[in-house]
Amino acid sequence: MESQQIVLKVLDDAIQRHASDIYFLPHRDGYLINFNVDGVDVRYQKLKTTVALECINYLKFQAHMNISEHRRPQLGAWRYSSQRTVVDCRLSSVGDFQGSESLVVRLIYAIAQLTHQRYFVPDQWQVIKTACRRRGLVIFSGPTGSGKTTSMYKLAEQFGDQQILSIEDPIEIFYPDILQLQVNEKAGMAYQDLVKVALRHHPNILIIGEIRDQETAKIAIQAALSGHLVLSTVHAANCYGVVSRLCNLEISLTDLEQTLQLINYQRLIPTTSHETKVLFDQLDLRKNDPYEILEQRGMTPEWKQNLKEIYQRQEITHQDYERYLYG
Repeated sequence: MESQQIVLKVLDDAIQRHASDIYFLPHRDGYLINFNVDGVDVRYQKLKTTVALECINYLKFQAHMNISEHRRPQLGAWRYSSQRTVVDCRLSSVGDFQGSESLVVRLIYAIAQLTHQRYFVPDQWQVIKTACRRRGLVIFSGPTGSGKTTSMYKLAEQFGDQQILSIEDPIEIFYPDILQLQVNEKAGMAYQDLVKVALRHHPNILIIGEIRDQETAKIAIQAALSGHLVLSTVHAANCYGVVSRLCNLEISLTDLEQTLQLINYQRLIPTTSHETKVLFDQLDLRKNDPYEILEQRGMTPEWKQNLKEIYQRQEITHQDYERYLYG
């Protein structure tokens, strides 16, 4: 019973903080429970090993995982319901070389449960909305936990009168008003398969969780060429890196010139008023020569200028100014 009460308290506190992940991690003589809040790891609590393992077993049991297996990787799912909210939980466990088990709980919120994003430069959000009205491909990039998926869904929410379809691996935000497809390669539902099926539904807006291979990249370009608005993410260290990455996936610069409306690299940055805001670094291919972009490295001059200005306005600390100067 004690472990159940601890787990429910942990879940309620994580949800209250809008944490994206809960970590149960072996640490010396016990276990650490950490939250990921706005892309930042926050230490929450330390438990004795015996108590932590009871909590892990409770969570694994709720998620229909094998509680007697402590070393091999396992996945599970559980819908947690409290008096105030309902949140879907995705669980992943694995043991280290000493047999100590760790567990990560990803929290899947409904779109209505997410707090509104705040922006250091509000005009940047207007730039994104304008790019979306032009149709084509709009790309988001940035590290895990930087709010890319939230940005895409917030955009989709503003175009709610149109047919919207999303493909993700896995679903990160529950949005009941749109058709959400989840990748399941074991069931023959890879990214490429689902994107092909999605286009037969003729959506006005297609959200692709990540462009990660050549076929998905080419299908996304085809969809953008045929008049769809395609929102997706690409793993890259900055805006210039997105173009290089797409070229490495055998997308021609000609196709990028015709389809890629805007690249947005984003970070969630803590403010001196103890909240977080989004700062974008943006690259509009209509205003830049793609061949010159391939020769560029690092962040754009606008990113450094915007970061300097918000530091001078004392919205961020000097430590965070230096931390985010290079993305």
